[in-house]
Amino acid sequence: MKTKLVDIPDVLSTGVLMLDEKLNIQYMNASAEVLFGHSRRRMTGRSYTHLLNQDVIYLILEKVIQTHETQSLREIHLQASQGEMAIADIVVSAHLVEGELDCILVELNRIDQQLRLSQEETLVSQLRTTQSLVKGMAHEIKNPLGGLRGAAQLLEAELPSPDLREYTSIIISEADRLQVLVDRMSGSHTPPVQEKVNIHEVLERVRKLVSVDLSPDVSIHFDYDPSIPEMQADKDKLIQIVLNMVVNALKAVGNKGVVTFKTRVLRRFMLNHKTHRLVLKLQIVDDGVGIPESIKDKIFFPMVSGSPDGTGLGLSIAQSLANAHDGLIEFQSTPGDTRFTLLLPIQVL
Repeated sequence: MKTKLVDIPDVLSTGVLMLDEKLNIQYMNASAEVLFGHSRRRMTGRSYTHLLNQDVIYLILEKVIQTHETQSLREIHLQASQGEMAIADIVVSAHLVEGELDCILVELNRIDQQLRLSQEETLVSQLRTTQSLVKGMAHEIKNPLGGLRGAAQLLEAELPSPDLREYTSIIISEADRLQVLVDRMSGSHTPPVQEKVNIHEVLERVRKLVSVDLSPDVSIHFDYDPSIPEMQADKDKLIQIVLNMVVNALKAVGNKGVVTFKTRVLRRFMLNHKTHRLVLKLQIVDDGVGIPESIKDKIFFPMVSGSPDGTGLGLSIAQSLANAHDGLIEFQSTPGDTRFTLLLPIQVL
């Protein structure tokens, strides 16, 4: 092989693998190391299948060897570092020296981050639209609701019969119930109260809250990163966010299943168009039936629920509270694997 390793600079943001004719790894640049979570020293001399084991990739590698023509694949799902899935566009090309195949270059341009940013913009736009709509609706509902309740109270005072007053009591109680519902829909108007918070204490509190009514065939597992530092946040609101996410997961698994609490820390991560030094990644994972395709694009809207007995407010409220912390909730869902991910900037104390 005549190609020099220095010909593939580490400053490239695109991951690059250099393979020999036997498809063994001869070199990988720094971006590829970050993508796969393996060092070049460890991977040098090993088969490419340690990193890329899809059949379709083998087929285009063989085609490149035979024809020396550049081949490309779009939106290929890869096993990235820390067990995460990544999406990348792949270009495979032959490097020739004096007309003979010298090595094969595999370029990996990770695009899931761009896709995530696009999804993030959609979620933020949905949240702002929803908040504006709900606030307008709440204002229009509260005024006549207050008048209805007041009229029922006046009527109750004039009625001589306890049997008749029972009807006005129903009107008053139902007006109060609707008032609470409207307040929940419009969300909290109080700004977060910043305090020192350990996210794992928050998760333990939520675990205790939901364990009271937990089915014996439903288990909660934990996968924590102990290196996550304490952060500045509103503890009560964080508990509410996580509780709403967990309740949603428990409804999805029904009477039998597994819900996993998972925490990680992301470094130099972009969130809401701003790069943060540290970002909390908190996932609630369940092995339930998954979110129906028909509601995936509006799962964070009020009154939208995949559960027959759900109010459709839990995730909407959780998203609003996360946004108040400059964070965001994302999700991925397939049958047997649904992941709601809370992303929050970590303000280190």
